[in-house]
Amino acid sequence: MRTFKQAILTTAAFAVCGAAGAAPRPVHHFLRTAISPDGARIAAVEGDETPSGGIDTFSLVIHAATDGTPHPVALPCDGKPQCRPAGLAWSPDSKTLAFALRTPGSHDYTLYTVGSDGGAPAKRTAFHGTLDDLRYSPGGTLAVLAIADAAKEVGAVEAGAPITGELGADVHEQRIAILQPDGSFKWASPDNLFVYEYDWTPDGSGFVATAAPGDGDNHWWVAKLYDFSAKDGTGTVIYTPANQRQQLAVPRVSPDGKSVSFIGGIMSDFGSTGGEAFVLPLGAAGAKAVDITPKLPATVTALAWACDGKSLLASELAADQRRIVSLPPTPGGTAQVLAASQESVGGTDDPVSISCATGRAALVHTSFTTPSEIEAGRIGQWHDITHANEGLSAAVEVKNVVWKSDGKPVQGWLLLPKNAPAGKKLAMVTVIHGGPAAAAQPQYAGTGWTSKLLGAGYAVFAPNPRGSYGQGEAFTLGNVRDFGHGDLRDDLAGITAAEAVAPIDENRLGVMGWSYGGYMTMWTVTQTNRFKAAVAGAGIANWQSYYGQNGIDAWMIPYFGASVYDDPAVYAKSSPINFIKHVKTPTLEVVGENDVECPAPQTQEFWHALQDLGVPTTSVIYPGEGHAMRTDPRHLEDFEKRFLAWFAKYLG
Repeated sequence: MRTFKQAILTTAAFAVCGAAGAAPRPVHHFLRTAISPDGARIAAVEGDETPSGGIDTFSLVIHAATDGTPHPVALPCDGKPQCRPAGLAWSPDSKTLAFALRTPGSHDYTLYTVGSDGGAPAKRTAFHGTLDDLRYSPGGTLAVLAIADAAKEVGAVEAGAPITGELGADVHEQRIAILQPDGSFKWASPDNLFVYEYDWTPDGSGFVATAAPGDGDNHWWVAKLYDFSAKDGTGTVIYTPANQRQQLAVPRVSPDGKSVSFIGGIMSDFGSTGGEAFVLPLGAAGAKAVDITPKLPATVTALAWACDGKSLLASELAADQRRIVSLPPTPGGTAQVLAASQESVGGTDDPVSISCATGRAALVHTSFTTPSEIEAGRIGQWHDITHANEGLSAAVEVKNVVWKSDGKPVQGWLLLPKNAPAGKKLAMVTVIHGGPAAAAQPQYAGTGWTSKLLGAGYAVFAPNPRGSYGQGEAFTLGNVRDFGHGDLRDDLAGITAAEAVAPIDENRLGVMGWSYGGYMTMWTVTQTNRFKAAVAGAGIANWQSYYGQNGIDAWMIPYFGASVYDDPAVYAKSSPINFIKHVKTPTLEVVGENDVECPAPQTQEFWHALQDLGVPTTSVIYPGEGHAMRTDPRHLEDFEKRFLAWFAKYLG
């Protein structure tokens, strides 16, 4: 199941503090950053939050890396929905920035370049299909991931194409393509493989990439590591995952071209990366990948070679801490923590976007109390260069809660409204993250579900039970063949721990989530009557029917150990529908009509059962929406109103 990032909803005046008497202003979001090789400029895709709850229009701004002076890029489709720059890439000489733009309302993309001081971009080529992940070789050749004649946007969270015609006959592979001087593309990977992530070799002769044949939405979980020739696109497998519970992510070739690093581990979603760090020698027959972080009590979520070419930089999630770490390329060496904080960092696939010429790095950071800004400087010595959200802060008290469940430590976050009446116990909503291989991490509490819940007077609890990132690979593997059982025990024990540190009303507990969180909500109400209200977004009611309905069933084998046809019992024991007669909790269910990951019939099945049993329930299927609801802003508005009204009715 995809890790659905919580919908960014309308900023509530009661949750944001600014200048006295000033009307609340929208939060500005920085979504993607890339620092130029010379360290002078930082390109950023950014946008203001809208009343609909999302970001409908985007901008591309090139900031001076020292003081953030903005140099806007005049996008040809500026101001139109879906006009979002993708695949930012600086040329090796730092003079131009390349990016791709989707033509709104289509699957047509155009590739542009613009100078380092912004202004009007130059059109390089138009393409019928998708373009993303632009990368320059050290010699200045531009490559891109492209799908010709794409039927949908890349990724299983996007709305699925209509299911008509011969099933499985229309497969569109994403391939590495090299831009030619005349604006055409030369394919550099075969037409029978879907390429997910890639990196140039330093000499520009080829690529190392993760790829798999067939349906790209579904087959990432069985992807292997390949090398491809830039000359003729031929490919060779250089690494096959050690077992079905190891997925591969972010391959990065060392500056000397002798090794490739990657992250390996159980991952429930492409793009939600986590595991341990591996290094594989290149060009040596029979070479084996080496785990350089074995039994790490944390999760590596991003990995890249350091500028010295001899060590690696990793971004690690260690319980409540986000760390940037220097790693030796062999096991047994001493790792050095370069920066650590109770923040979330992002805006790049690598741990940081770094200029090796200057040592200056850039990233986007945010916390529960402060919105995102771009910070730059030497690692661990950076400072904000943007101040778009200066003066905004969330009126929230944050508690890092640690408890034991089945004898093992578990961590989560408890958020309390600062202006809650003294001496009064609070109703609390437990928000279960997606994944399960993901984590609840600090995100600005002045937006999103959290803002609305806090503003309505609820405490918010966000647990990271077994199966989550943050406490090592063994912990992330903790719900394999045990979906819903141990992780629910962790969540329930966490609620008890939260009640021990804050005035929580045990008689007014709610639960909600999306994707894995939606499944866990459905599962929870079949296992306990502790909750008085529930909201399940894109949930899963019946693993056995789900196996044949969804578009990403390959993710299930690592977690359940076999297909539903080979071991139906392991699916049955975790299916909410098999325990449906235990439900007493009023439950609201919502889903997108074209959700590939958690299809609408799963929500319909759960709703139908509760209706039959006389349990208060309402269900909404939003037209045209996929797993991530971004087709029509009014759908997010409607969902927000519904879940707040649901909790108000049953929690008070």
